[in-house]
Amino acid sequence: MSRELPPLNSLRTFEVAARHLSFTRAGEELYVTAAAVSHQIKTLEESLGIMLFERRPKSLALTDAGRAYLPAIQQAFRQLAEATRQLHASANPTTLKVNIPPTFAVKWLIPRLDCFMKSYPGIDIKVSTTREMVDFTRDDCDLAIRYGRGEYSGLYSELCLPVEVFPVCSPALLKGKYPLRTPADLAHHVLLHDASTYKDGSNPEWADWLRFAGVEGIDATRGPSFWPSHLVIDAALDGLGVALAKRNWVERDLAAGYLVRPFDLSLPVEFAYYVIYPESRIDDQHITQFVRWIHSEVAADAARSVLRDGAGLAA
Repeated sequence: MSRELPPLNSLRTFEVAARHLSFTRAGEELYVTAAAVSHQIKTLEESLGIMLFERRPKSLALTDAGRAYLPAIQQAFRQLAEATRQLHASANPTTLKVNIPPTFAVKWLIPRLDCFMKSYPGIDIKVSTTREMVDFTRDDCDLAIRYGRGEYSGLYSELCLPVEVFPVCSPALLKGKYPLRTPADLAHHVLLHDASTYKDGSNPEWADWLRFAGVEGIDATRGPSFWPSHLVIDAALDGLGVALAKRNWVERDLAAGYLVRPFDLSLPVEFAYYVIYPESRIDDQHITQFVRWIHSEVAADAARSVLRDGAGLAA
């Protein structure tokens, strides 16, 4: 049995496979096949002379040795990532790399990014987008924003945007042969669908909203679908139908009068958007400033929504 350090790639594969308890999902994260993951794990176990996983017919589990080994391996990769970050930061100390979902970037961040740049001219923002969970030990980013319950092992998580959804449409749909006045009037209009919705109930679909509104007899599956989510909103802006949208993505279009809420009925959502980053960077000044700015923008949005909704009810 070799007493030298095992191959780094095999250790990385072990950490991912142990986190997912699935060779298939580990392969998806590492962009390799499940067979390649299995081969790496076998190489590591042979190098150590110790079994790290129990291969069961329909599941994968860590052995006692694997469970004992995992925390130290995860800590080692966190330290490597932090050391690499500090190395890059010393060469380019003003850059903040942010990874966010596509619609968050298009409908929320970019329209107000000019405000951040004027408030913090010493920070250069680099924005990338993806739906998948980031790996701070591998991916080149300082912080991320993700949709979920805020439970991310080994990471600091802070609520960024709460979520509620409601129908929106072009003002033109409030007129015509079948004006939208009550939720039952949706029977005469095209329903626009967000194809990026999650399948665990965290991102409501039309069937959920109609049930919440107490409306029956409408086929909630009909109508075109779009992905990413901002394309659904664009379709509503162009008058193609009625979209079910997150409040945060349509605040500005509502304020400008490009979109309207045909019904004063909003469905709250359990999930929310969270800012996440390594716990080792909790005192990072640039991250702190960015997160503080997000909170100030969210508070300003909330205040404007109260004023606009109140004006709508008064009218």
